[in-house]
Amino acid sequence: QVQLVESGGGLVQAGGSLRLSCAVSGRTVSRSTMGWFRQAPGKEREFVAAITWNGASTSYADSVKGRFTISRDNAKNTVGLQMNSLKPEDTALYYCARGPWNLNADSRQYDLWGQGTQVTVSS
Repeated sequence: QVQLVESGGGLVQAGGSLRLSCAVSGRTVSRSTMGWFRQAPGKEREFVAAITWNGASTSYADSVKGRFTISRDNAKNTVGLQMNSLKPEDTALYYCARGPWNLNADSRQYDLWGQGTQVTVSS
């Protein structure tokens, strides 16, 4: 059984940085697009970033473009999200998810989700 476990969340001041990590256990996801999504209180889950199975292509939400960087290490079965210049509006529960073979921002195309890690950015 494949499991995704996120880590690295926390409390940071605006302008600070955090690095999230998603560890995959049980089976490789080396042939899947992997994505990060987030959900703030009272809001719908939204796309943050995605990376293809070989890391050749990435996609970002406009709100994080230029500040966040997604990466993956298939040998270690991990996916990372480097978040710089954090803003209070980045506060949310961040989820790692396994997606289809192609880049996709539609959460309905992702079939396996972690439990999430909380990111809180203070002003």
